[in-house]
Amino acid sequence: MRLRKLWVYGTGFVLAVSVAACGGGSQSTSSTSAAPAASAGGGKKVDAATAGEVKGTVSLDGVAPKNAEIKMNADPVCVKQTAGSPQSQETFMVGKDGKSLGNVFVYVKDGLGNYVYDPPTDSPKIDQKECRYHPHVFGMRVGQPLEIVNSDPTLHNIHAMPKANQEFNNGQPIQGMKMTHVFTAKEVMVPFKCDVHGWMNAYVGVLDHPYFAVTKEDGKFEIKDLPPGTYTIEAWHEKLGTTTQSVTIAAKESKDVNFTFKPAATTTN
Repeated sequence: MRLRKLWVYGTGFVLAVSVAACGGGSQSTSSTSAAPAASAGGGKKVDAATAGEVKGTVSLDGVAPKNAEIKMNADPVCVKQTAGSPQSQETFMVGKDGKSLGNVFVYVKDGLGNYVYDPPTDSPKIDQKECRYHPHVFGMRVGQPLEIVNSDPTLHNIHAMPKANQEFNNGQPIQGMKMTHVFTAKEVMVPFKCDVHGWMNAYVGVLDHPYFAVTKEDGKFEIKDLPPGTYTIEAWHEKLGTTTQSVTIAAKESKDVNFTFKPAATTTN
């Protein structure tokens, strides 16, 4: 009897380990083990008492091209989720003035030197909702867990196609499924696509520092808590490419940096 109990206990332990290893009993998976957010070097911390900021607006010099129409008829669930309303891509998010440009990733490209930063306290999330990625453009830190959620009652898969990081392609067939992924290297930008719904796409900028922003429809951005110094600021757009400016800020100084894209510009990304 004692041997039988030991055998049952041992078998149960092995099964429990096997289920845990396969992710059984949970809809949450992790394609990369979480790691602390990386810092940009082993130098000093930024002195908040002397930090400044860079702010400005991203605009179009010309008329924005019309966003491509999206046809969701291939998946009736997507049609239902959007109530059959017309859908279009978010490539050109233009404000009411017809000039301000949203979905532009603005960040400090170089000039930071050897600083160390506190790890972020929040967790960015990309949601597959109404058969679209939300948000369309966003930023995060190296080592920061990204939560990936399927809010639709249909199959989605998120396929990341980085160059500096590891590619991943994960399916989420059930509404409410979640997973996390951690990028281990800085990269601007990492594109996402859905292999099930070809119109779904998104972009993430992964940096080893906290100095980045994404413009809204008003085209405005703000990068706070920058230490005094000279920086290269880059603005990235998915179709119009990139443009850069150099800016020098003194202690507690606020500088305006404005970017202008031409719709006919050659795509560099």
